[in-house]
Amino acid sequence: MTHELTRPSVAETAPPPQADRTLAVGLLILRLGIGAAVLQAGLIKAFDFSTTVGFMAEAGWRLPTLAALMVTGAETLGAVALMLGVVTPLGACAVLSSMLCAWAVNVSAAAFWSEPFNVPFLLGLGAAALLFTGPGRYAVDARLAGRVRWSPRVKVALLVLAVVAAVVTWVALYGVNPIHLTTPPAADPTQR
Repeated sequence: MTHELTRPSVAETAPPPQADRTLAVGLLILRLGIGAAVLQAGLIKAFDFSTTVGFMAEAGWRLPTLAALMVTGAETLGAVALMLGVVTPLGACAVLSSMLCAWAVNVSAAAFWSEPFNVPFLLGLGAAALLFTGPGRYAVDARLAGRVRWSPRVKVALLVLAVVAAVVTWVALYGVNPIHLTTPPAADPTQR
């Protein structure tokens, strides 16, 4: 008895329509959950901007107003993009970059690696997943332009951009090596 190996047809390998719907619902839930949490953080910073700037100045950030504008904009605009499913990879890139900085700040302020899997880490992980999966069927992009396809190269480039932006922001505006994850020495406002 011989068995012949054959390639399955497209019809045999395509997921059933119900699986596509449940995937779309799962992506919608992920987008709304990540987006809502990050939007809340961004709006808190936006509505009490002077406190945000003061907090960043006290924490030792150089150019605290610029740093506050960057994080507030990235969180707010990125979260809205995720929640609506509008240019989702770009929104995910912005959220991931800001969450990488927030994660590094939290880890560097605590005992060495005492809480590496904190909220910014998990939100950043979700944003990274959305960067690669896209928004799913229930998104503005899917309704306006059909299923917008972002090439894998663009997605990888956006992931790299998010990491580079976080590292450059950390080094340029916080003044320490992000690999060491240490807090900067007590800031002397006259030297910044």
